[in-house]
Amino acid sequence: MEQLPQPNFEILVSTFATQAAVGLGQIANPTTNKTDVDLRQAKFAIDILQVLEEKSNGNRTKEEDEYLSGVLYELRMVYIDKSK
Repeated sequence: MEQLPQPNFEILVSTFATQAAVGLGQIANPTTNKTDVDLRQAKFAIDILQVLEEKSNGNRTKEEDEYLSGVLYELRMVYIDKSK
């Protein structure tokens, strides 16, 4: 049986980032194997990451700060582009 990775902050962030990427049409939906844009889903996942950023402020390592802020920046830029 394959071992699961240790739960950590990066996995939590990447889980929601993946959901946002599916909503933004960047990757296929694993359920349907289709690539569709669902901005409502993407915004929800991005908003969850923002809540995580706010609530974990002061409790993250420098690397976690950089990872989360980079992920949020990239997702927001794609969201803005797709919203036009």
